[in-house]
Amino acid sequence: MELPRPRPLSGPVVGCGSLGVLPLVALGAAGVVGTSWIYTNGEFFARYGAGGEIFGLVVAALLASTVAMAYAELAAALQRAGGEVVYAYTAFGRRTAFAAGWLLIGAYVSSLAFYVTAFGSLLSDVLPGLRTVELYRVSGEPVFLPVLALGVALAVVVFALTWVRAALGARAQVLLLAVMLVLGAALVVVGLTTGSPSNFWPPYAEGSRPVAETLRFVLPGLTFLTGFGLVAVLAEDADLTPRRLGRVVVTCVLVAAGFYVLVLLSSAWVIPWERTAELPNGTIDAFREADFPVLGGAAYAIAVLGLLTSFLALFLASSRIVLAMGRAGLLPRALGRLTGPRSTPGPALVFTLVVTVALGSLGEAATTWFLDTGGVYIGLAWALAVASMYRLPRRYPRLERPYRPRLRWAPALGAAAAVGVIAFALYPGTSLSLVWPQEHAVLAAWVLLGLVLLPLARGDDDAARRELLGPLHEQLGGSRADDGSRGPRERG
Repeated sequence: MELPRPRPLSGPVVGCGSLGVLPLVALGAAGVVGTSWIYTNGEFFARYGAGGEIFGLVVAALLASTVAMAYAELAAALQRAGGEVVYAYTAFGRRTAFAAGWLLIGAYVSSLAFYVTAFGSLLSDVLPGLRTVELYRVSGEPVFLPVLALGVALAVVVFALTWVRAALGARAQVLLLAVMLVLGAALVVVGLTTGSPSNFWPPYAEGSRPVAETLRFVLPGLTFLTGFGLVAVLAEDADLTPRRLGRVVVTCVLVAAGFYVLVLLSSAWVIPWERTAELPNGTIDAFREADFPVLGGAAYAIAVLGLLTSFLALFLASSRIVLAMGRAGLLPRALGRLTGPRSTPGPALVFTLVVTVALGSLGEAATTWFLDTGGVYIGLAWALAVASMYRLPRRYPRLERPYRPRLRWAPALGAAAAVGVIAFALYPGTSLSLVWPQEHAVLAAWVLLGLVLLPLARGDDDAARRELLGPLHEQLGGSRADDGSRGPRERG
């Protein structure tokens, strides 16, 4: 029995059915390709070696690609806004769905808060006057009024753009991603053809521990690869067959990961990576020092464009997760309301804006905290999504699954590896550990806030499933394997 393509039960999600292949790939890939990686690689090279960052990112990309297989199957089978929240609720129930949603919101707003600070900081490299009018200090680092104001202004502009229509933002993403890919190709070609392998090899500092340095970078690497789940979150906005939607999820990871690795490799190839590790702006300064000032400008442009595209994509994703949780009563139901003639998720967008600005106001001191803790959130959310993939066919054996990965074991391997890296990071006193006490405090605060909200997340399970699943609710309700019902007989 083939289930119909779902549409919202209580009004269309903004831009419903308006996103094709290119906009979805652009939103997904550009949501992955952010900004910090291209100018913080000097800092990461110094801490982990060029090999630690590049090979650690490769490991993180392999984990992400295996997990993306699970997302592809789930997005094709349950084409509803909310992604992981829908999957976890359908497979396991309310509490697991709340955990999945809360982890995702934490991951997305961590990245968004990072970008609030990064936007003004990037511009201050060419406009030093922005670093004036100190407001306060966080962990010894000053927060400047112009830098913070620019980040807040960016958040407001993205808020306004996503309020108007999702498809409008997606069309901008296609153009911006195309420009980024062209600029990145120029960096790769020039870096690899004019540089030398001896600049990169050996890729680790003398006396370092290559395996430990590589594994330690997997955690921020997971944060770098966060955005591909956006395609699943925006499933209702997709104008694609379920099978093609599944393929788009995997494509986003491959495009973004390849872009990351090649551009970072070029920065370690064009001049000795040890010298790049000493430069304040990583790839940007590396090409300038190699007498390619125009390409240094291109790297700077990628940083700015990556920030804009990733901010737009993750803002959209975060608001859709909040919308889904509001629909299901996992958060206050007011957050699940659609407003205006375009059925805009207004309350969810406002919630995302407020949390983003509040966390972004912590300034530069918190940027590394957000990268590391965001990796914890997203890794655990991935594990729940993979568990949902294996659980759903057993609970609903007649669920139509248009996209099925050939390597059924691969998502489990990726999820287990991600959880293993997180476990090592949470264990204190090792080279893999999170920064104590700041990053542990950030994690604890987010978990405690979730525990406070969880008892408030009450509601009727059947009504919540109807809201989340729409037309799929009736079909799935009649095909559960664990309720003693065999469901209706299939018709030819």
